[in-house]
Amino acid sequence: MKKFSKEFNGYNKEEVNAFLSDTITQIEKLLAKLERQQTEISSLKTQIVHYQDIERSLNLALTNAQEVGENIRKMAQNEAHSIVDQAHRNANRIVNDALIRSEKIEIKTNNAERNLRILKKKLHNIIEQQLEIVEEIEILEVEE
Repeated sequence: MKKFSKEFNGYNKEEVNAFLSDTITQIEKLLAKLERQQTEISSLKTQIVHYQDIERSLNLALTNAQEVGENIRKMAQNEAHSIVDQAHRNANRIVNDALIRSEKIEIKTNNAERNLRILKKKLHNIIEQQLEIVEEIEILEVEE
């Protein structure tokens, strides 16, 4: 606490005025500092709100990106399943076509073998008939 010298009718006016002047200057400085701090606080609050908005936007974008990624993953899985199913169907069709061709070839082979047996029999019969003719000719020649 500041002590003032005493004069007739109170304290020394110059000391009191100087003290008041210093006090007013200090208070004005404190008020100016307080105003700057209030302005800075207000600016920082505005920045906080701005950054909170950015954070919400980024969180929303991240959530959307995760959902899109999940949807893409599901679509890729569905497409993969579809491709595998189609491959199975194509493989089954190819196997069925091969079996049908195999059966046709087997039928043709069986027909060819049967025709060959028939041809052999006919040839055998023709040769036997020719041999009989040859034997008859020999018998006829002998008789003459």
